[in-house]
Amino acid sequence: MEDNIRTNTLKQKKYAIIVAGGTGSRMESDLPKQFLLLGTQPVLMHTIRQFSRTASAPEIIVVLHPDMCEYWAERCKAYQFHIPHQVVIGGQSRFQSVKNGLETVFAKEKGDLKDVVIAIHDAARPVIDPALIDQCFTATATCGATILAVSSINSIRVGTTDSSKAKDRAEVWIVQTPQTFTGNILAEAFQQEESAQFTDDASVVEKLGYPIHILVGDYKNIKITFPEDLQIAQLYLNAQGLSSTSYNT
Repeated sequence: MEDNIRTNTLKQKKYAIIVAGGTGSRMESDLPKQFLLLGTQPVLMHTIRQFSRTASAPEIIVVLHPDMCEYWAERCKAYQFHIPHQVVIGGQSRFQSVKNGLETVFAKEKGDLKDVVIAIHDAARPVIDPALIDQCFTATATCGATILAVSSINSIRVGTTDSSKAKDRAEVWIVQTPQTFTGNILAEAFQQEESAQFTDDASVVEKLGYPIHILVGDYKNIKITFPEDLQIAQLYLNAQGLSSTSYNT
């Protein structure tokens, strides 16, 4: 069984689509959060670097808001950031941005899309462990659709401020990225019309009836949302042995 998984993983072409088109409205900054400094470099550079450190070595595609493409090119030059990645223009929503990234992948791949594995990741999650990314690619080789998630460590209630009921937190999962799928599943899923029900990429796939397999994630895989998250992320990067002043790019 393990030999089959290893064979499937080796023959599959791997891509990482990093979605970086958000505006970061809760960061108290005019600059989108993926471009704010984390240590000495922008958040997005850290995120790209984590994928470049994997054994899977996916081809990296970064989806940017059209207004930020020139700015990003200038930042890469200023920071001498040379990790290979392709920039793709995003759409008006996350769904459209991911779809643009996928169309770029599909234009490159002329064979069976079952042999293509695509991880979709938030640019604002720069602390993702490269070993965890590798687990996502490996598991998706056999499962077809996987997401990272962690169980809730807090008590959970479901309802409104006026009426709510306790929920068993063992049944509640807090979803993270990357969310990873084979190309054929994503090609079918993103032919659908965009819907308000699509809260993430897994919900798009799930609408077609595909089962979503949960891989246990990492509580340190935080999404930069508030200003103080930058300080927390730096602590986690330091714990990984990554000094933001001594990167090789």
